[in-house]
Amino acid sequence: MANSQRSSSLIDPRNGFCTSNSTFYSKRKPLALPSNESLDITTFISSQTHRGKTAFIDAATDHRISFSDLWKAVDRVADCLLHDVGIRRGDVVLVLSPNTISIPIICLSVMSLGAVLTTANPLNTASEILRQIADSNPKLAFTTPELAPKIASSGISIVLERVEDTLRVPRGLKVVGNLTEMMKKEPSGQAVRNQVHKDDTAMLLYSSGTTGRSKGVNSSHGNLIAHVARYITEPFEQPQQTFICTVPLFHTFGLLNFVLATLALGTTVVILPRFDLGEMLAAVEKYRATTLILVPPVLVTMINKADQIMKKYDVSFLRTVRCGGAPLSKEVTEGFMKKYPTVDVYQGYALTESNGAGASIESVEESRRYGAVGLLSCGVEARIVDPNTGQVMGLNQTGELWLKGPSIAKGYFRNEEEIITSEGWLKTGDLCYIDNDGFLFIVDRLKELIKYKGYQVPPAELEALLLNHPDILDAAVIPFPDKEAGQFPMAYVARKPESNLCEKKVIDFISKQVL
Repeated sequence: MANSQRSSSLIDPRNGFCTSNSTFYSKRKPLALPSNESLDITTFISSQTHRGKTAFIDAATDHRISFSDLWKAVDRVADCLLHDVGIRRGDVVLVLSPNTISIPIICLSVMSLGAVLTTANPLNTASEILRQIADSNPKLAFTTPELAPKIASSGISIVLERVEDTLRVPRGLKVVGNLTEMMKKEPSGQAVRNQVHKDDTAMLLYSSGTTGRSKGVNSSHGNLIAHVARYITEPFEQPQQTFICTVPLFHTFGLLNFVLATLALGTTVVILPRFDLGEMLAAVEKYRATTLILVPPVLVTMINKADQIMKKYDVSFLRTVRCGGAPLSKEVTEGFMKKYPTVDVYQGYALTESNGAGASIESVEESRRYGAVGLLSCGVEARIVDPNTGQVMGLNQTGELWLKGPSIAKGYFRNEEEIITSEGWLKTGDLCYIDNDGFLFIVDRLKELIKYKGYQVPPAELEALLLNHPDILDAAVIPFPDKEAGQFPMAYVARKPESNLCEKKVIDFISKQVL
C-alpha cells in the first residue's frame, strides 16, 4: 500500500503500527529530502555546511587531507576522467584496492560525472573478480600493482596511484593515468559534471542477495542521497567526532558510512589499510578517536583481551561503538559494557539492497533493549509478512521483514531474481518481529547465506566448487555457529565409491580456490 494511503490517526505512536494497512512507520524524525530532481550524490554531499577541517587521515603514513583539499581533488580527478580518459555518464568504473584515503576521492569523482561506481573485494580470487567484470563491463579500473595481475586477462584500462607503479604491472594492461598526477592537474576550465538525474544509477555493489551467486545491486543517486539525508536529519550527538575506519571500503558498510555520510557531517575519519586489532587500538590512542564501527567478532575479541588492551593502549577518548554486519547478542553487549563502562554500544541493521536503511539504536536508553537492532530508520516503512501465506502480520508476530523507503535500491543488475515487489517493498529474507515499542528483533534467516565475520558466504558457491572435485559425489554446506566468527561454513561430503578422499584433501582443494 502506498505511503499516501497511511492514516496518521490510525498509527500507534508507541510502536508506529498502522492498523489500516498493517504497516510499521518510523518513529524517528521525518526524512527531509531535496526537491531537485537533477542532483548527484557528490554535489549533495559537497553542499552541506559544517565546521570540519580534516576529512581523512591515513593511519599508516599520518598523511591528512582537509575538506577543502578533498573537494579540489574530486573536481580535478573528475576533470581528468572526463577529458583525458573519456569517462561518460553511464560508464562503469571499478575500484579494486585496499583501504586508502584516495578511495573517497575516486568514488566521488566517478559519481559526479554520472558514471557508475563498482567495487571488488581485493581478497577475492582472480576468477571471482573477472566474473564481476564480465557482468558489470567496466570501462576503467583504479587498482594497485599488487592487485593488477588479478584483472590482467580482462584487458581493461587502469589508473594507478603513482607514476612509478606503471613499471610494476603485467603486460596486457593499459595504464591510462595515475591518481597522484590527476589530483595535481589544474582543471581544464570546461564543464566537468554532466547533468545527473537522481534516478540514474550511482553504485553497483555486489551482494549475494537472498541466495546464490553474487549480484550487482543497482543503487541510484536518489537512494544514496536518502542515506546521507538520514544522518543530516538526525546527526550524531557529538558532531565533531573522530572515527576509525576498520571496515573495508569496498563493502557497503564502509562505503556508505565513511565515503558518504561522515563526509557530509564534517567528521574526521582515520583509515586503516586493513583490520588489525593492535593497529586499530594504536590509532584510537594516537588520534583520540571517539567512535568505532565494528562487526560483532571484533567486540568479542576486545572483551577477551580487555585486560591486555587497557594496559597497552589509552582508549579513554572512545565514547561509542556502532556495530553491524551480524546480530549482536545480549551477552556480548553486556560483556563489552562491563569491560569498557564509558563506551556505549549501538547496534544497527541494514542490507546492501537497502543502502543503510533498516533499524538502529541511537541512544543509551534504546541500547538497554537487549536483543533488538533498534527502531526503524527515519523515512522507512516495514511490514512483517508470513513467508508461506503472504499474510501481512502485526505486533510481536514473526515473519519475513519487508522494507520500503527512498533508499531502497532499484533492484539487481542483469539478474532475474526479484526481491523488490511492484509496490517497492524489499523482501529482506530475514525473519523478524517488531515489539510493542517499535523495536525490531532479528530471529532467523530465510535466506541460505552464511555470515562469517560480517561477510556473506553463499553455500551454493562452495557446493559447486566441491562438486568439481573428481572424488566427490555430493556435497552440502551449512552454517556452523562460532562465538567469534558468527558462523563458519561446514561441508558434508559424500565420497565416490573406492575413493580415499580425506578431510585435509578437501580443505586443500577449496583453499586453492577461495580465500
